[in-house]
Amino acid sequence: MLVIISRSVSGSDDVWSHLVDTVLGDYVLHSLILMVGVSIGTLLLGVPAAWLVARCEFVGRRWFEWALMLPLALPAYIIAYTYTGLLDVGGPIQQWLRGWTGWSYGDYWFPEIRSMTGAIVMLSLVLFPYVYLLTRAAFQNQSSSALEVSRSLGCSPWASFRRVSLPQARPAIVAGLSLVMMETLADYGTVQYFGISTFTTGIFRTWYGLDSLTGAAQLATSLLAVVILMIVLERFSRRKARYHHHPQDQHEQQRTVLSGWQKHAASSWCLSVLTFGFFIPVTMLTIWAITTTSADSLSDFWPLLGNTVMLAALAAVTAVVIALLLGFSQRMLNDRTTTAAIQLSSLGYAIPGAVIAVGVTIALGALDQGLIALMTNWFDINPGLLFSGTIVALILAYTVRFMAVALQSIQAGLARITPSMEEAARLSGRGSWSILRQIHAPLLSGSLVTALILVFVDVMKELPATLILRPYNINTLAVRTYELASDERLAESALPALTIVLAGLIPVILLNHLLGNRTHVRTA
Repeated sequence: MLVIISRSVSGSDDVWSHLVDTVLGDYVLHSLILMVGVSIGTLLLGVPAAWLVARCEFVGRRWFEWALMLPLALPAYIIAYTYTGLLDVGGPIQQWLRGWTGWSYGDYWFPEIRSMTGAIVMLSLVLFPYVYLLTRAAFQNQSSSALEVSRSLGCSPWASFRRVSLPQARPAIVAGLSLVMMETLADYGTVQYFGISTFTTGIFRTWYGLDSLTGAAQLATSLLAVVILMIVLERFSRRKARYHHHPQDQHEQQRTVLSGWQKHAASSWCLSVLTFGFFIPVTMLTIWAITTTSADSLSDFWPLLGNTVMLAALAAVTAVVIALLLGFSQRMLNDRTTTAAIQLSSLGYAIPGAVIAVGVTIALGALDQGLIALMTNWFDINPGLLFSGTIVALILAYTVRFMAVALQSIQAGLARITPSMEEAARLSGRGSWSILRQIHAPLLSGSLVTALILVFVDVMKELPATLILRPYNINTLAVRTYELASDERLAESALPALTIVLAGLIPVILLNHLLGNRTHVRTA
């Protein structure tokens, strides 16, 4: 962050004034429209589904409770490519429509998938689980007695939801929306493919089109300022909010059994969201993968898979080892300075991959130039670029980006370890390293595995940072999917895309296991 800000302030080219005069307004406007539209979309999809699953009983509720998390496995750029292949002019739906009616292209109106509206819909379909998960947990933890009192005072079910449940769930909804907006700002594959000018596409165009790293850093600083402002506003919005409930009410929660048209409407709503957000794109990817996979495509696929697994494994191990040291340090020291430093280290997850890539490139480029100058002056040897354009740059970017994922999992595991075990170990003469190696590490085995899997899958899906920083001789599944889709070879991109989706199901299954919760049912 500091490197990006420093470069943007000290830069001296004229690209920034050119950007301000020509395209910066479009970047700001389009990013704002996209954030507002996706926020509304995820609210409309996630909050009703969370309420139905948490507080009502209807056909298929237990299944929908975990199935509505499945769209998390789909990166936004993959669902965008899939629906484009399905709904575009040459797609099967418009081909069938022309064949059935005898119309030609231009004789009929059909919604344009490659548009701002299309991007909003695509992002909403895969990002609504952030709102759904947090809001569902909030609804499940609300006091049943408060709802019963509101009903006894004459509130209808809708009024009770609007005046009691929804305000209590507001912190969770706002937190979910904050994640959604940051993911929307970080997206590159969808907006680039749909031809929408946003900050992330602007960073790429400025860097590669105008050949200005300083201009890219200045755009990255602007985007970074927006992200930090969003974090501050989210914290400020709930600074004095307090929502209390009696712990015993958690064991008294009961669901209202829906009957008649209501139960069918609830099932239909959840099924529709799940169908458009997961089943249709996955089905299309599977069909394309089966019909286009050949011996030649498989020979290209295995090296891609090997590179992706190698990078993801290296990044996962690096991030988890550092997160373990940070989490353990915070537990052992427990002072404000350490806590603040660790909180800063986990901010990377809120920063778009393109911004992190700019910072890594500038920092490692300066390091390489310093080493070259040093080795040349001292030993008359030019070692070349040792860090820039290598796997080191990618691993550093991945670690910064996904440190928070590993750290949260490990901190949750550490919180379950009683301090008396550490005290007993210290009384027996063990030092900190011995406590970490012989006590904490074995007890944290489950949390460490979970953190490894989560970071591994996130790295597999990461696109913008990989596009910018990957060495020339290394390609990944995400980059290959992007390249094939950019060449309009959508069906051929299905195999690497489907592999990413299948890998993304693993953390969804883990999340479902961790968040599993059961409540009682009551007849309305």
